[in-house]
Amino acid sequence: MTETKNNNNGLKVIAGLLGVVLLGTIIYTVSLYQDKKATTEALTQEKELVVEDLNNLKSEYDKAILESNATNEELVAARDNIAKYIDSVSAMKADIATLSRYRRQVSVLKAEREELLKQVDSLTQSNSLLAMQRDSTFAELEEQTVFNDSLIIQNTQLADAVEKGSALNLSTISVDAIKERNSGKLVSTRRARATDKFKVCFTIADNVIAEAGDREFYIEVLGPQGNVLGEGLTKTTEEGSSLTYSKGTNFYYENDALDVCDYINKPSGDFQDGNYMVNVYDSKLKLLGTSSFELK
Repeated sequence: MTETKNNNNGLKVIAGLLGVVLLGTIIYTVSLYQDKKATTEALTQEKELVVEDLNNLKSEYDKAILESNATNEELVAARDNIAKYIDSVSAMKADIATLSRYRRQVSVLKAEREELLKQVDSLTQSNSLLAMQRDSTFAELEEQTVFNDSLIIQNTQLADAVEKGSALNLSTISVDAIKERNSGKLVSTRRARATDKFKVCFTIADNVIAEAGDREFYIEVLGPQGNVLGEGLTKTTEEGSSLTYSKGTNFYYENDALDVCDYINKPSGDFQDGNYMVNVYDSKLKLLGTSSFELK
């Protein structure tokens, strides 16, 4: 009885020890699970923080690229590189060593971002300065163009004024029908049959700004039927104007008033009765003076 009782007591002790060991094992296992869970949660949070930092960096690059007037290849390359890091971190299995490495890389990327943004700001300022200088240059060129156009207009107006002012004009014009007697003496007449030639005289007014030199005027004598008497030559200007004239008369002009006379010989046969008109033109075929008379 005594031995049996002792055996039962030994079994109870062993069972108690086993229960304590089992309880300790359960407690240790639960503790390990909780530690692992806490570590996993911490690593997940750290991973999310790394991804958040990378996304923030990418957003700043996106903003910088949008604000840049021209596409900056370095900014685009840096942004694309960060996008690759985001994909890599998001897909990786978190562990302390890898996260530490990416955390250090984030610091490097931030420093790189600061340097690139400084360069972009400097380039933007330079571009703004260049744009201002370009606009200023365009404004100056436009102002100079307006000024040059104004000078051209003024010079053209001045040239026109000088040309008009230097043109010669007639102060008087007269026409006489002339009969030449046997003695050679020339006398005026109004009889058509007695007329041998017309004497056309005109006075050129003085002009101090006109260029001195040889000049030629053109005399046009129109008969009663409107026909041109005399040599019947034709003068054409560069502008395309033309004139059939009776005679060209040459003279030398020296800025002072000058009297010029020339003769228009009668055509084959006698002069006809009726009204005659005489016109005088300059070398540009500008009409300078007109006179008319009648033969009976």
